[in-house]
Amino acid sequence: MLSGEYRKNITIGAEVEIVQKNHQRTGELTSGFVQRILTKSPQHTHGIKVLLETGEVGRVKNVLEED
Repeated sequence: MLSGEYRKNITIGAEVEIVQKNHQRTGELTSGFVQRILTKSPQHTHGIKVLLETGEVGRVKNVLEED
């Protein structure tokens, strides 16, 4: 599993686990596939912000690697 702090780890179509803004306190993870990468900087301590194919927006906590 790759860290969601680095933009280089995230690609369009990658399966990721994100924390949405309204779930930051609980840390509830939502998994999905990246449609768009919203953070411009190469690194962010709270995770790179992405838009999932489902329309949900959040910060990436984990990048799930395919076998």
